[in-house]
Amino acid sequence: MLAFTNADEKKSPTIIGAGCKLKGNIDTDHTVQIHGTVHGNIVAETLIIGRGGHVIGDITTNTLFLHGALNGDANVKVANVFSNATMTGTLYYKTLNITGNTGLECKLEKRKESKK
Repeated sequence: MLAFTNADEKKSPTIIGAGCKLKGNIDTDHTVQIHGTVHGNIVAETLIIGRGGHVIGDITTNTLFLHGALNGDANVKVANVFSNATMTGTLYYKTLNITGNTGLECKLEKRKESKK
């Protein structure tokens, strides 16, 4: 069964399926799920990199769920890093949740709160 949406409907997720290889940037205000490989930068509200997913590029997102691999910098509000996840680069975060992970080879940098 296929699901179709139009501009009047709620936001639908962008999904890069297993086995799919995408070269280029993704810029959206909703959820992106990566189960294949993306060579490019990603800007999204929520980013899920699945167990078989691999992103080679920089990401900017409010919420990151990292199960797969990220090679690049990440600028996030909340980072959720799970077992078997790997990352190189720098992870800029406000909140960091790590669950049984040993594959991080990145620099961690807590983002400072902005004063208004």
